[in-house]
Amino acid sequence: MGFPQVYDYAPGKKSWGSYGLPREGTNVPDRSAGDVAHRDVPTCTLADRLADVRARVRAAGWDTCIVVNEQRVVLGRLGRQAIATDTDESVEQAMTPGPSTVRPSIGAEDLLERMRTRNLTSFLVTTPDGRLVGLVRRGDLE
Repeated sequence: MGFPQVYDYAPGKKSWGSYGLPREGTNVPDRSAGDVAHRDVPTCTLADRLADVRARVRAAGWDTCIVVNEQRVVLGRLGRQAIATDTDESVEQAMTPGPSTVRPSIGAEDLLERMRTRNLTSFLVTTPDGRLVGLVRRGDLE
């Protein structure tokens, strides 16, 4: 029939897009959260030493670190305050557990509106099973 690739994905189009897989058609936004997400956002695990994480994150020029498990499922987030201070606590104690996330398929304009409404400067992007895709910065959308 001339199709270069054919997919049989039983869960449906919404699920397909929510994993950041390629989409096309008239209802697909020009840019999505998955398109603009910084995939190089620093990550750490609960087992990492917080002092080491802070040094690595600061050296990379970031002010946040995403806490993930071995499968890159998001467990929490070390925000500006946790990175800026020098308290002696564990990653688990310093993190904000269960941060809000969006799927890669959400339109960039819709995400920007959500960020403006909530006065947020960044938003995490994950797959439906909680795996980290990246971090969208509001400045990149404006």
